[in-house]
Amino acid sequence: MELKWTSKALSDIARLYEFLATVNRPAAAHTVQQLTAAPGILLTNPRIGERLEEFEPRDVRRILIGHYEMRYEIQDSTVYLLRLWHTREDR
Repeated sequence: MELKWTSKALSDIARLYEFLATVNRPAAAHTVQQLTAAPGILLTNPRIGERLEEFEPRDVRRILIGHYEMRYEIQDSTVYLLRLWHTREDR
């Protein structure tokens, strides 16, 4: 399996860092490190996340990483990270 970040997911990481860094820069960096490392598990277990039926026929799933939700899509042998946000955000 291969892991690819979409431009929207990368923008989400940058947005979360900017938001957190205004309060605590080291904590923001630590959070971003955790969020960017966590999807590595998807390389060996891509179907670990809950499948989101509203995206049928696409294979879009979600996993929770602490208080953050990450959505991803499986296409052939590639996992695309689609979006990422804090669960308290209104999404």
